[in-house]
Amino acid sequence: MQNESFVSANVTPPVSMPSLSPHEVARLQDDSASGLYHLFRKCCLAVLNTGSEIDSTKLILERFKDFDIRITAKNQSVQLEIENAPASAFVDGEIIEGIKEHLFSVLRDLLYMKQSYDLVSEGLSESEAITHRVFQMVRHANVMVPKRKPNLVVCWGGHSISRYEYDYTKKVGYELGLRGMDICTGCGPGAMKGPMKGATISHAKQRLTEGVYLGITEPGIIAAESPNPIVNQLVIMPDIEKRLEAFVRLGHAIIVFPGGAGTAEEILYLLGILLHEKNRDVPYPLIFTGPEGSENYFAVVDAFIKMALGEEAAQRYKIIIGDPIAVAAEVKAAMQAVTDYRRQTHEAYHYNWGLHIPEAFQKPFDPTHENMETLNISRSLNDSELAGQLRRALSAIVAGNVKEPGIRAIEAFGPFKIHGDADIMAGLDDMLKGFITQKRMSIDHENYVPCYEIVTGS
Repeated sequence: MQNESFVSANVTPPVSMPSLSPHEVARLQDDSASGLYHLFRKCCLAVLNTGSEIDSTKLILERFKDFDIRITAKNQSVQLEIENAPASAFVDGEIIEGIKEHLFSVLRDLLYMKQSYDLVSEGLSESEAITHRVFQMVRHANVMVPKRKPNLVVCWGGHSISRYEYDYTKKVGYELGLRGMDICTGCGPGAMKGPMKGATISHAKQRLTEGVYLGITEPGIIAAESPNPIVNQLVIMPDIEKRLEAFVRLGHAIIVFPGGAGTAEEILYLLGILLHEKNRDVPYPLIFTGPEGSENYFAVVDAFIKMALGEEAAQRYKIIIGDPIAVAAEVKAAMQAVTDYRRQTHEAYHYNWGLHIPEAFQKPFDPTHENMETLNISRSLNDSELAGQLRRALSAIVAGNVKEPGIRAIEAFGPFKIHGDADIMAGLDDMLKGFITQKRMSIDHENYVPCYEIVTGS
């Protein structure tokens, strides 16, 4: 049944979908506080809402408040009964095949992330156990190719970038694809879609029929960044920290396009890891790039990094403006160094076990007003620790901008207060004001109201 905006339909699983037990079906339909139903509904709505220009989870849930999805048994298998779903996910009453695959990826990952894990294996520290859990999640999703030489390029950047910046990301993706590179992004629109779209064309030209367009997301952000149509492998990690770890464990190089607070959060996360003394000899190519006219974004980010973390941090990345060929050539050359290092250290090609990620970077941070008061943004920390604290501050801003719990917390208690040393707070304020001036904080940038307040002193 279909009207102008909504569709109701029954969806059967792809043949690759394993059967579910009655207990698993019951857990997905459990709408109690501890059940999976509400999370399952939200993530499925995000997948069905592919292509949306709304970047607020709260607004999407309100727009489709009558959406519902239930699981029923049929012929010894399962079937999804969908009511009042976005009509854009269907053609002539039939669900688009790629969207159907992603719906069942949601089902697969939500069930698996709630299962008990062998996280306390003898000899594993808590940090090692978390890394083991991330590995189990991506292995269960079947996204690793053990014998393939390093070629997966992670692309970070904003979901609401301008058209000329989006076109540039496609050109970079095209050049990467010509050189046999696969693409991994946060799976959403903008800088997450462009590199994938460019690579599909060059993969076709090179007759590469098994191109990987991997999207990694998490329940708190998926509705604001619904999977784009190019994604052919989708993984939903339990939280933002495990999502970020999946990026850096699976990726062999990272390219950063212009974005906003979320992109700056990702940059600080990676720099905090690379600045740790155990990782100083680990090759990890990191390139900031954008078209002519986007220099200001990287100028404010670069200035803040140098002020807060110093020149050593700035040495871990290169900035290339307006030259997609140079970006791809740099990645190709650096990929050989990564391959050589993995061989010399007998490290796996498909999962970077040897990269040390401090436990503080792995534990989930809940951006509540109370937790924001406990952040320690101070010169008393080493550079790696300081980057981790700054990453958490930016994570809160992202939550206040686009995530439903963060938006509701701001409505109830006012803006998050970010405390810290005066010089760091001044630099952070300058960077964030730069994002606002450049209209990079939200899609509705004309009406953007900051969800944070910078406070000098601890």
